[in-house]
Amino acid sequence: MTERRPGPIHFRTIWISDTHLGTRGCKADFLLDFLRHTESDRLYLVGDIIDGWRLRRSWYWAQSHNDVIQQVLRKARHGTEVFYIPGNHDEWLRDYVDLQIGGVILLREAVHVTADGRRLLILHGDDFDGVVRYARWLALLGDWAYDLTLRLNHVFNRLRRRFGYPYWSLSAYLKFKVKNAVQFVSDFAQAITTEARQRRVDGVVCGHIHHAEIKYLGGILYCNDGDWVESCTALVEHFDGTLEIVHWSDPLGHVLPAASAAPIFAEAELS
Repeated sequence: MTERRPGPIHFRTIWISDTHLGTRGCKADFLLDFLRHTESDRLYLVGDIIDGWRLRRSWYWAQSHNDVIQQVLRKARHGTEVFYIPGNHDEWLRDYVDLQIGGVILLREAVHVTADGRRLLILHGDDFDGVVRYARWLALLGDWAYDLTLRLNHVFNRLRRRFGYPYWSLSAYLKFKVKNAVQFVSDFAQAITTEARQRRVDGVVCGHIHHAEIKYLGGILYCNDGDWVESCTALVEHFDGTLEIVHWSDPLGHVLPAASAAPIFAEAELS
């Protein structure tokens, strides 16, 4: 379990995605707190960092969103290797891959080698989402409905705070109670691990579906780093190569639970 300490927690690698800066649903204060309390040799931004879809419809950019960008740039200036792999919501940045902007390297995808020698394909994952790829109008409609759910989530958590309860994602709970959504997550993971197998790598790290998870599928390690609008999660690599999902859902200094890294060492495969 990763716990909050007085000084920054140092990891070998950190992956974050789906922050959706430029939307009211973005938990920028939580993300900024995470960035201030962690350091890493490498930081991967795995897509949908800036929500261009929403910004084109209506402009929203809080100071905390600007602070997140500045914090990332500060890390790049101070020696962290920062890689930005654009997703579907910041797809315009795909025109600039292989360039470096403010010390941040833009890539279409990447292969990361862990401390224990495993090769992990890193991509956002929208290419494996048929709705985004083949029915953009439906994706935009779903984006509108998702935004409405997040607004309800915001009101719900304001009430929880008033009564002394910590943050809890109502929207994530509702989403994964729906059978079709659960099936979509399963199909997405199967499709993306099949791609990893064809690329002859040991695993894959992605985002896109806002569901943090570490598991094996057919001998391929599947890691999703989650998001910063619902679950406030990141994937981290320790210096021995151990991978872990860190939940950073309370910026008030509480101990923060993390997902077990046990699946990394499990003998049995999960289906």
